[in-house]
Amino acid sequence: MVIVDTSVWIEASRRDGDLSYKVGLENLLEEYEAAWCSTVKLEFMGGARKEDRKKLAFWFECIPYRSVEERHWELAKTNVWKLRDIGLTLPWDDILIASVALDADLRVYAKDQHFESMSQHLDLKLYSPGYGGRYNPET
Repeated sequence: MVIVDTSVWIEASRRDGDLSYKVGLENLLEEYEAAWCSTVKLEFMGGARKEDRKKLAFWFECIPYRSVEERHWELAKTNVWKLRDIGLTLPWDDILIASVALDADLRVYAKDQHFESMSQHLDLKLYSPGYGGRYNPET
């Protein structure tokens, strides 16, 4: 299972978005491997246009969902401190998404480079699609 960050949902939903992210996300969805969490829900759905909200809400009902729980906030706090102590100040929402993924041993699919930075200093695993955007199982 892969938590898909808001940056990928946004890129894939743009008319002129990067085709590699569109295909990568589509293949994750077809394999039933895409998941999202409440932070992504707020970021993506909060920014949705009024005319798209109902359609998007319906579409997201069938995607596995991870609630952010108190333990994720505590892990995020620890991760913020760990990153800040080495000179990295990253957005709290990205650290919270990473903390949900770390807790559930899930990978993160993101366009946002903050996750790359976190993967170098936390045990965060990132997802990269396989050849032609195909689903890339964990090896």
